[in-house]
Amino acid sequence: MEIINELILQATASPWLYLVMFATAVIDGFFPPIPSETVLVAAAAVAVSTGQANILLLCGVAAAGAMLGDNVAYGIGRWVGTTRFAWTRRPRVAASFARAQGALDRSGAPLILGARYIPVGRVAVNMSAGALGYPWRRFLPLSAVAGVTWALYSAGIGILAGHWLADQPLLSAVFGVAVALVLGFAIDRAAAIARRRRARRDVTTAPARSEADETPRVPVAG
Repeated sequence: MEIINELILQATASPWLYLVMFATAVIDGFFPPIPSETVLVAAAAVAVSTGQANILLLCGVAAAGAMLGDNVAYGIGRWVGTTRFAWTRRPRVAASFARAQGALDRSGAPLILGARYIPVGRVAVNMSAGALGYPWRRFLPLSAVAGVTWALYSAGIGILAGHWLADQPLLSAVFGVAVALVLGFAIDRAAAIARRRRARRDVTTAPARSEADETPRVPVAG
């Protein structure tokens, strides 16, 4: 345990930490398997537990990387589309793209902001925004706000874990990551429940609209 803690301390004190954080945040913006949340939560927890890293700088590079990664995803969607790569055609990912494309027309800004907290969801939404021609001048500031709030949220989890398990960098990192995973799962489930409720509401209201459209209009005598 002491050896692992010492390795974590050395990694956190290294200036390479910020470059790794920036790189993972960028790549995670268009390639979901890279766990940028995990890196940020763990690094923030260890930084608070040991005082070896600058939290504000860590949040800043994470937010900048997230913003850049989201815009890379937007560019891929704009110039390549959402079906060019094999992993984007997998059933779950393809379903995420289909939902994102339908929701962007109804509520683009809230969807872009909220999707930043769901790993696969943000890639689907941002690539769909590019593919559907969502205006980049509107997407850019939204991606900036999403990146900053996501970085503060993820670092906040790590900060709480680091304060609670002071002087235990390994335990604080593990606890922070576990909390982040649970919250991420809860957000994903809440989004899924909201989608199902919206789909049921659309199904129940569609027949009523159809009947209203098919009702013949009686001309009014002038």
